[in-house]
Amino acid sequence: MLKRTLIGLIRSHETTGEKAKDPALKTRYYKISKDQAWDEVVNMFKKLSGYKLLHEVKNVGEIVVERRTITGRTQDITLTMFGINPLKTAIDIYSASRGSLGDLGSNYRTILDIYRHIDKRLAAYKIND
Repeated sequence: MLKRTLIGLIRSHETTGEKAKDPALKTRYYKISKDQAWDEVVNMFKKLSGYKLLHEVKNVGEIVVERRTITGRTQDITLTMFGINPLKTAIDIYSASRGSLGDLGSNYRTILDIYRHIDKRLAAYKIND
């Protein structure tokens, strides 16, 4: 956690992916069609306090949301969904803070928070590595 805060002094974004060194930032997979996952995640953000749904581009698989941090900074968050096959979907998240200073790890925490909500919502479909 301290390492995240130190990285966050200079870096103001965080992203997930296949090759992430931190297991918490690895791409998540779900046994559910992309369309179903899409509907679930969009509906989740509509009800989730603290997040504002800005754009949904279904054909590209991108959902853009905004979040205000405790310090009043705005984070721009992009979720990307990939249909691996008709019954498997991958979800990646990119979160960046507006402004020039580092984020003190807040983008990292935001990504974990979003994954926690998605995991809860799609609990029946989560594929554990």
